[in-house]
Amino acid sequence: MTMDYAKARELMVEQQVRPWDVLDPRVLDALVSIPRDAFVPAQHRTLAYADAQLPLGHGEMMLKPVVEGRILQSIDVQEGEDVLEIGTGSGFTTACLGRLAREVHSIELHADLADAARARLDAMGLGANVRIEAADAFAWNTERRFDAIVVTGAVDAIPPRFLQWLKPEGRMFVVRGASPAMEALVVRNDVNGQRIESLFETDLPYLVGAAPAPRFDF
Repeated sequence: MTMDYAKARELMVEQQVRPWDVLDPRVLDALVSIPRDAFVPAQHRTLAYADAQLPLGHGEMMLKPVVEGRILQSIDVQEGEDVLEIGTGSGFTTACLGRLAREVHSIELHADLADAARARLDAMGLGANVRIEAADAFAWNTERRFDAIVVTGAVDAIPPRFLQWLKPEGRMFVVRGASPAMEALVVRNDVNGQRIESLFETDLPYLVGAAPAPRFDF
């Protein structure tokens, strides 16, 4: 029996994403029109629309649909804006950001994941305004400043270097804290400094280089 992915996609939005207060029409349109199953490793494709994180290799995970929806809604990307994504992963969130933004620059530590994501985007005609680069976020540098930054892996503490890539009125989605109760945040660059808004609790794998230092209890 072949799976009806289009129907599964609609059910994902109606039964998972909307009930989690993701109601932005542009975000819902991206989630229902971009085929998530095309971004899932073949062995997990039947789980593409399940309420679950899916393994991508290298200890990386594809985020749950509800988390992707909340990310996209919380940073409220507009058509004329430029976005930096730290952690391309499967490329699905990248594709959604590309649908919403003027331009997306996405960096991914693992070259094979970066190449696979680029191939998927190009195959679907979604890559025209997206640049994917294999790079370590803790060694990468740019003079560019972005309207929004999406960090798809968790951090123990918010890296100052990420904040310096934001424009003066920019905002960043990031997950901070210790497993199993991490906190999803939006950090906004306001005239009076940074303002942090708490969104929800979640639990994600750490970005490589952003995990807490090991504790030794004697």
